[in-house]
Amino acid sequence: MSDFRNSTVYQIYIKSFCDSNGDGIGDINGIRSKLDYLQDLGVDYLWITPFFLSPMNDNGYDIADYLAINPMFGTMEDAEALIREAGEHGIQLMFDMVFNHTSTSHEWFQKALAGDPAYMDYYIFRDPVDGHAPTNWVSKFGGNAWEYVPSLGKYYLHLFDVSQADLNWENPAVREELKNVIRFWKKKGVSGFRFDVVNLISKPDVFEDDYEGDGRRFYTDGPRIHQYLKELAGDTGIAGCMTVGEMSSTSLDNCVRYANPEEKELKMVFSFHHLKVDYKNGEKWALMEPDFNALRNLFVKWQEGMQEGHAWNAVFWCNHDQPRAVSRFGDDGRYWKESAKMLAALIHLMRGTPYIYQGEEIGMTNAGYTDISQYRDVESTNYYRILMEEGKSSEEALRIIGERSRDNGRTPMQWDGTENAGFGTGTPWLGIPANHTTINVETEKKDPDSIYAFYKKLVALRKQYEIIADGTIRFTDAGNDNIISYERVLNGQKLTVLCNLRGTEQAPGTPFEAPGGRLLIGNYADRDASSAVEKITALRPYETVAVLQG
Repeated sequence: MSDFRNSTVYQIYIKSFCDSNGDGIGDINGIRSKLDYLQDLGVDYLWITPFFLSPMNDNGYDIADYLAINPMFGTMEDAEALIREAGEHGIQLMFDMVFNHTSTSHEWFQKALAGDPAYMDYYIFRDPVDGHAPTNWVSKFGGNAWEYVPSLGKYYLHLFDVSQADLNWENPAVREELKNVIRFWKKKGVSGFRFDVVNLISKPDVFEDDYEGDGRRFYTDGPRIHQYLKELAGDTGIAGCMTVGEMSSTSLDNCVRYANPEEKELKMVFSFHHLKVDYKNGEKWALMEPDFNALRNLFVKWQEGMQEGHAWNAVFWCNHDQPRAVSRFGDDGRYWKESAKMLAALIHLMRGTPYIYQGEEIGMTNAGYTDISQYRDVESTNYYRILMEEGKSSEEALRIIGERSRDNGRTPMQWDGTENAGFGTGTPWLGIPANHTTINVETEKKDPDSIYAFYKKLVALRKQYEIIADGTIRFTDAGNDNIISYERVLNGQKLTVLCNLRGTEQAPGTPFEAPGGRLLIGNYADRDASSAVEKITALRPYETVAVLQG
């Protein structure tokens, strides 16, 4: 059994995890101070968001030097100590590689701006077309994806913020520079790498306007993407490392190739289709209730499809770019605890490596901000302006931002119920939700029925029961669209998982029968672990049960 199959990854958004020096910003030494906590939770890898030198226009995803530590987060010595001490706790590190673009502050781009032809070829510069931008593509952060540089008489491509210039992967020198980044951190003991929006790195041979969408169909999963990933993996020796690619607007067929071991590209992939089931008409900033039937169909497609292609999933609800799952798909009020646990079981028992995003394991909720001035995310502030320009009232625009903002996942980690939630002594860079007085690590670690305890058990079960890591998966029809059910099978054992996605009692179309079954895990205390469960006629609000037979 491969170790990444029974591993659990914990994502740390460094700026918001723990502040060790009182400046209001989380840092490397803050992570070091919490290694005992992470070891107790049982996680195997820490994926840490970028802490490299950066002007922080996109909270570190605009990198100015891949080989230097941003002083706000610590020093190279701190990073080396973290790698060493994490290893002493039985935890490996996964660093975040942003290889689609660099900051415009990067030395390479500054040399390009100065007109150095070698470094201009590190990026994607194009001449104007009829006095305008080369294409009508839209940036992920809003506005045109091309920026004009008067001194050069050319535009450069930025699929994200204007300060994030896309790299030219067609240039072998660029590919070699990025391989050296991997080699550098591998030599220091880093054994995992997460590649940011990596399926966007291969651009088309011809740039053309998109009259059907925002341009993504021309640059997503591009013509040489598989060639570049094979080259990156083969030339850096990361075959033995934990690698995961973030795939933007990708396809199942491509992901089967990205994450099939025989292709030798990546160990696993993130895909995001299941996190768009509450996008009205596919638009992030248009709200609707989650379509749970669509959610189930997407799980079926990706879980069973990746299995058929012998490829591996990364399974997750939350990250630094997403709202909090319990606020989005559960109930962060009356059934906060039950729905948080149900959502955890639903993905942790699937086929794939589960990722826990900081605070998810204690049920942290959306921020609940009441004014746009409380937001810090560039995407959120840009779209608030766009929504207002579209004619929305300030109240409606704020409501939409409140549901969708990336800042929902970036509020400081709630360690205790004190004024700054135990995050640090200084004023946090981003406001802390008022509910930190009740939702925090200190409170939950004392409660054997807490969300934290439930996550800890899920992490342990994956190591204890081979069927969770290596069993096949098949989704079953519960006869009720409000229930997602699936079976894992291995060596004569069957694990059946039932999840009620609603805050009301739901009954399967026919009673669930499990001769000789016992409860492996459930989120209602009166169904005790290991108790006999041979028949279920109804599931309570947000109830989940995992029944093992054989």
